[in-house]
Amino acid sequence: MFPKPIQPQPGQESVWDYPRPPRLEQTAKRLRVVFAGQTIAETTRGWRVLETSHPPVYYFPPADIVPDTVVPSQRTSYCEWKGAARYYTVRVGQHVAPDAAWGYPQPTAPFAPLAGHIAFYARAMDACFVDDEQVVPQPGDFYGGWITKDIVGPFKGVPGSWGW
Repeated sequence: MFPKPIQPQPGQESVWDYPRPPRLEQTAKRLRVVFAGQTIAETTRGWRVLETSHPPVYYFPPADIVPDTVVPSQRTSYCEWKGAARYYTVRVGQHVAPDAAWGYPQPTAPFAPLAGHIAFYARAMDACFVDDEQVVPQPGDFYGGWITKDIVGPFKGVPGSWGW
């Protein structure tokens, strides 16, 4: 059974209005990731993926990530929309977050602009920001969406949402 979507207020988006299959759009919002007390990624040239019931997932261009902080891991997965994903361990000094980021080295044609870009799990970082708002991680241990005050749900990832 699907949940009842929350009615968005002016200036808000409902994740239940996002499409399936997902949509890719550029964003000029300032995106920032902090790990081990350092800003390791910051961009105004990001992409966001919008999919029904999910908060946006933000992708950073590799040039806007501090070199050597994101290292390929052995983990992989497959997305029916974007293709084969590769995961990355985030490292700053002695601080390590295994499989805390991912990307699509060779995404499917509709998501080609994401090639080489990296997304971060907010729950594994000190903090992630959209403009100056600290995000709330999408619930659950699989999904990587970033929740901000301009997004309403309910969001996939809460208990009982696997079939949404």
